[in-house]
Amino acid sequence: MPKVAVYDMNGSQVGEIELSEAIFGIEPNKAVLHDAVVMQQASLRRGTHAVKNRAAVRGGGRKPWRQKGTGRARHGSIRSPLWVGGGVVFGPTPRSYAYKLPKKVRRLAIKSALSAKVKDNELIVLDDLKMEQPKTREMVRVLNNLNADRKALVVSGAFDENVALSARNIPGVKFIQADGINVLDVLSHDKLIMTRDAIARVEEVFSR
Repeated sequence: MPKVAVYDMNGSQVGEIELSEAIFGIEPNKAVLHDAVVMQQASLRRGTHAVKNRAAVRGGGRKPWRQKGTGRARHGSIRSPLWVGGGVVFGPTPRSYAYKLPKKVRRLAIKSALSAKVKDNELIVLDDLKMEQPKTREMVRVLNNLNADRKALVVSGAFDENVALSARNIPGVKFIQADGINVLDVLSHDKLIMTRDAIARVEEVFSR
């Protein structure tokens, strides 16, 4: 089982914790990680792109000239795709890009992302993370004590409003609860900071 140090909010080591081998100690599967990231990024796309086809574009209700006898090509509408100002053929329409990977693949991706952080020494375990009131300055101090003052993902076992408010204005820092942990967030931050109860919650969910 992988062992990592446990720190308090002052950056002092207060102990060690043994992590689950099946969740934090596997060999990261790069192909699965890629699939999971692409899936999440696709789900974030708004998909609101749209063009007007010949049915939606304005005008063209009247035939521009008679069918025969003019010497010109026959046309039924000035809003044909052949005309300037006409409708667009096969243009993008509003759609959802979201799709889902199989459950086992998603779980393997999370385990691979967590194991990669442990392997690269980018996981920091906090004994506890509590704040009396929302203070961005206090959160900055905690991150500096942990040498995680750049891009950091802070994960707690339960949602803490004071911590969330303290972290939200710090560039590159994101706070989530353990139930919302995901591959894209884990991989897009340099440091992963997890509290003891967040570790316990993740191991409880992904050991089933």
